[in-house]
Amino acid sequence: MRLVRHLQDLPYPELDAGSVVTIGAYDGLHLGHEQLLELVIHVADDKGLTAVVMSFEPTPKEFFGGVSPPARLMRFREKFESLEEHGIDLFYCPRFAAPMRDISAPDFIRRILVQGLNARYLVVGDDFQFARRREGTIEHLNAVAAALDYDVEQVPSVIVNGLRVSSTAIRDALGSGDMKTASKLLGRPYRMSGKIVKGDRVGRTLGYPTANVELRRRQSAVMGIFAVRVHGIDGGPHDAVASVGSRPTFNGTKPILEVHIFDFDEDIYGKYIHVDFIAWLRDQVKFDMVEDLVAQMDVDADNARSALAADA
Repeated sequence: MRLVRHLQDLPYPELDAGSVVTIGAYDGLHLGHEQLLELVIHVADDKGLTAVVMSFEPTPKEFFGGVSPPARLMRFREKFESLEEHGIDLFYCPRFAAPMRDISAPDFIRRILVQGLNARYLVVGDDFQFARRREGTIEHLNAVAAALDYDVEQVPSVIVNGLRVSSTAIRDALGSGDMKTASKLLGRPYRMSGKIVKGDRVGRTLGYPTANVELRRRQSAVMGIFAVRVHGIDGGPHDAVASVGSRPTFNGTKPILEVHIFDFDEDIYGKYIHVDFIAWLRDQVKFDMVEDLVAQMDVDADNARSALAADA
């Protein structure tokens, strides 16, 4: 999959025949996104066109969210890897800044979709809006479709157990510790990925050595203690218990993902792992005594094993 970050780099030769384009934040790649991507790839294969996803970095919600943006479900790398696995040919992901914020709907259509991406087919969701102050709608796309020689298909929302699938609904479920609902909306367990980095090795002194992964996102969608499964290490997936937080007992300030893998003792620094969140166990707590923390960690480990056994 080709990654393009700048409009001036378009069009590429593989776009000469035209493209099928879908546009959105694509945060989390949930069941609604899956439906859009399946149609994009089907039409692209059928018509001999290039399958394109257009997204933004940072996301518009992060840009407008200031110091407290909505939690991101996926890092940029995670999104890239997922789109590539789905079979997308080109990922156009410009920086969302003032020029993109201020572009009008007609300019967005002509300069980006038609001249840049050579769009011949657009696939959008039923809540799709775009351009300056979200002024662009499906009506704007349809009004000039014939003149600019492209087709538009609007895909209805996916409903699961009476709930519309959306990144917002998934954030709400994760924030309340409802991992089952989040998994249903995603079509799989919620996942965080990253490279294992060296920490201060406090966990090892407590009898719980951990693999530490930097979050690399401004806000985390999950916080607390969880039963998880770890992928990306030989012999996996591995059952584990994880903490996402700032380690308040040790006066930490920077949130980090710490994973204690059960029955495992290997050097895995530098490995890129995927952590699937199966069950929420409890909130973070600051303990006055390290001994109290260790006793709670024993309980957490037992609870995690039980939750993972029930999920097997």
